[in-house]
Amino acid sequence: MNCPACGFAESKVVDSRPVNDGASIRRRRECLQCQKRFTTFEIMESVQIFVIKKNGEKQLFDKSKLLVGVLKATQKRPVNAEEIVNQIEQELQNTLRHEITSGELGEMVMDILRERDEVAYVRFASVYREFNDIDTFMSELKSLKRRQSRKKAD
Repeated sequence: MNCPACGFAESKVVDSRPVNDGASIRRRRECLQCQKRFTTFEIMESVQIFVIKKNGEKQLFDKSKLLVGVLKATQKRPVNAEEIVNQIEQELQNTLRHEITSGELGEMVMDILRERDEVAYVRFASVYREFNDIDTFMSELKSLKRRQSRKKAD
């Protein structure tokens, strides 16, 4: 950060404090050449993520849309839907990908729900995978049961 008074490139941080609920940091700096103090702000850069829908349409990732679906699946269950959505959003930001298919997004949700609450997982999967009959539903339940048995065996 160049000093606004003399243009020197080196400064030391005198004080730091979070602002805007931790979304950014205010730093007081002192120029190492002229000792002038100045303030800088740091904000976290976030990548805009687009979701590619089944029909090929691209939409900006909307955390609230995802939250609605997860809330429906976790209703009356001991699962924090916001925590799941925040985890997914963080994973997406960490990958630095600019696009994700709705299918990949749905699989991410199901992977987390499968580990945290099987009832919420089945609820989400029944809508996401569009179970049309009882046989498809039972097949998914059997798969879940086999997975659970393997976990217990390990």
